[in-house]
Amino acid sequence: MLVEELLRCQIREWYPIFKTHTFPTLFVPLPLPFRRYLLGLPPLNPNPNPINAINAINDDDDDDDDDAPPPPLFLLPRSSTPLPRPSPSSLDPLSLLDSSFPPSDGGDDDDGDGDAPSFPELEAAVALRCASFADAALLLRASDSAAHDLSLALPSCSDYDPRNPPGDDASSPSSSDDDFYYLALRRWKPSLRPEMEFRCFARRRRLVAVSQRDATAFYPALLDRRREILAAIRSFFDGVVAPRFASQDYTVDVYVMRDMRVKIVDFNPWGAFTLPLLFTWEELEEMKETEEVEIRVLESQCGVRPGLKTAVPYDYLDTGEGSGWDQFLRNAEEEIRRQAQNSQNSDAGAGDY
Repeated sequence: MLVEELLRCQIREWYPIFKTHTFPTLFVPLPLPFRRYLLGLPPLNPNPNPINAINAINDDDDDDDDDAPPPPLFLLPRSSTPLPRPSPSSLDPLSLLDSSFPPSDGGDDDDGDGDAPSFPELEAAVALRCASFADAALLLRASDSAAHDLSLALPSCSDYDPRNPPGDDASSPSSSDDDFYYLALRRWKPSLRPEMEFRCFARRRRLVAVSQRDATAFYPALLDRRREILAAIRSFFDGVVAPRFASQDYTVDVYVMRDMRVKIVDFNPWGAFTLPLLFTWEELEEMKETEEVEIRVLESQCGVRPGLKTAVPYDYLDTGEGSGWDQFLRNAEEEIRRQAQNSQNSDAGAGDY
């Protein structure tokens, strides 16, 4: 993967090109102090005044409480602080990029054109819905994907030069460019259905495969509709995506609306850290650019792959016999029985007196 291929997949790069074919999006620049907070790094200049620094050291020497918790690295507003609701004009796709409003807390309007993917992903649980800045900040700080994008994505490119990076490095004290990293926000829309999002694999600018995006659940309705869905995706890819996106190899996530219109959700590089979902990268590398495009959906509950839910480890979801949860519950039951037996023995011993 090359740096230019990675940068093309940044939403700030492709959004102006496909603005009428994707969901309205707000962009919020991420300043360096906030990026360092997301990575768990200390502030750049926590105490710039040398006199205050000396006083702080003296105060620490006089303090006998060595177990006192350190001060927070980045102060957040209270989680109850709501995100201001955008004005109607700010929701207009033509003026959205110029709007300074953060996203609304989500409405239940049912107009088809207003549908937008949930944040951060379509398959995210309701618990991941963000209604305030603090909600979004805490969610991002807990995200391995956010940490990867901030610190590892660029160095993973084969032609990356750390002496001349395209953006700044959040771990470098000398970094000052705040125009490279942005947070993309979209309105939460509970009406969207996770089974209608798909990942498309493009090889040499030709569509070669399509996979159900949410590989953690079986959706029976997809079995009868996959041909219809594939036809809509192919027509959209050939007419909209392929002529405008410059990379040769890449993936694009799309959402198929109720009326079979197709919307772009995101672009990702080919290979690297992008999940192949119901395919393997070995299979995809061997595919030829033919007229036949393979679409894969889960055909039974047995094919569910819980480990592909990016935010939740497989061990957390696996409750089968012999799993970590199974062993934990067995140990808990054994501990309860042991404590109950000890309590009974203590009561019996007290009765002897």
